[in-house]
Amino acid sequence: MTAWSVYLLRCGDGTLYCGIALDVAARLAQHAAGKGAKYTRGRAPLKLVYTEACGTKADALRRERAIKRMPREAKLRLCARAPSRGADRPRRPLDPAP
Repeated sequence: MTAWSVYLLRCGDGTLYCGIALDVAARLAQHAAGKGAKYTRGRAPLKLVYTEACGTKADALRRERAIKRMPREAKLRLCARAPSRGADRPRRPLDPAP
């Protein structure tokens, strides 16, 4: 069984987008091609700034909901913390907003 992940993207306008995926790299490619979420269209360039493995889709949806409810500063702290918990790649801190 493949694990679901929750991820955060930094959009070109400095906003953050949170989503879930089985394959985060493929989902990022969809966003970059304009085939992802409506929110990310026209907000390029997109940068993956956080991933977290969640296990089941239900777990990923719960975590996504929790992250979306966080204030922006909490999301930025989340991205800047220690390596991710079980994600296929480590979290990367956010670049300063342009």
